[in-house]
Amino acid sequence: MIKFLSGTKSPVKFLHNFTSEGRDGSRIIKNNLMIKIFRIIRQKLLFENKPAQPRGGPAQPSGGISTYFIYAIGEIVLVVIGILIALQINNWNELRKDRIKEKVVLKKLQEDYRANLMQLEEKMATRDKIIVSGVHLLKAFDQPVGAVRDSLIKDIGSINNDPTFDPIQNDLTSSGNLLLITNERLNHLLSNWTSDVIAVQEIEVIWSEKANGQLDIITAELGLGRDIANSFMNDSSHLWLLDNNPNPYKIEIGTSNLGAPLNEILTNKKLESMTGNAISLNKSANIQSEALRHRILEILDLIEAEI
Repeated sequence: MIKFLSGTKSPVKFLHNFTSEGRDGSRIIKNNLMIKIFRIIRQKLLFENKPAQPRGGPAQPSGGISTYFIYAIGEIVLVVIGILIALQINNWNELRKDRIKEKVVLKKLQEDYRANLMQLEEKMATRDKIIVSGVHLLKAFDQPVGAVRDSLIKDIGSINNDPTFDPIQNDLTSSGNLLLITNERLNHLLSNWTSDVIAVQEIEVIWSEKANGQLDIITAELGLGRDIANSFMNDSSHLWLLDNNPNPYKIEIGTSNLGAPLNEILTNKKLESMTGNAISLNKSANIQSEALRHRILEILDLIEAEI
């Protein structure tokens, strides 16, 4: 074995004699080849250390057998070392492939969370408009003198919005790709992402049900549906539009002759109560959204550092 090693120009080439490449590029130990090599070396040592027998006389004692055992033990040690080295090479190769996969996953996550951040900030801006409009309405309820009906209609149309955050879904957990993320803090944030989003969506659902249920009924009873729709399409900013171009959305449908007058609007208890709900629920949703926004920013910073 020592002669065999000394005749090998490259240690890597020597180790490759004991391994083969798997389908995924990893090194697989070729046990059969190693056994054959061991047998050849053993037979060669037995032959070289066989004691000479003098002519016409008994065989002379020799240390050949003990020498063989020494060589055999040495060969076993070398074979074990070779196996361990081959296994380590295989582990290094697997780790290298995992790091390549991790970077691919991180780049995709970076794109997704940038898009999530943009969407979340748009929804937060829409909620801010709802809150501002709600405050205007309550001030008009408290001090109706000087209130303008068209301005109130616009505010009612604004609080009738129900922005919901719908982030890009990923299959990190189900695909097992989460295990590729080596940064512990990043792994933790990604693991908790779904529960963090739910904390925002739970509040959004409450307001959405009120806006599309109770508030719609209140405005219909006041005969304001047409007026609100006309104001919403032509006078409001629409952050939810994908192309950010409100012009195609605009269409003049006019106002209703059957709508409630200003004093009837400002004495409607249900509308006043719903306005308060609009402010409190959207403010709560934005508080949760701000916390989620900070988490997204931290995720993006950690991804950037890893890439």
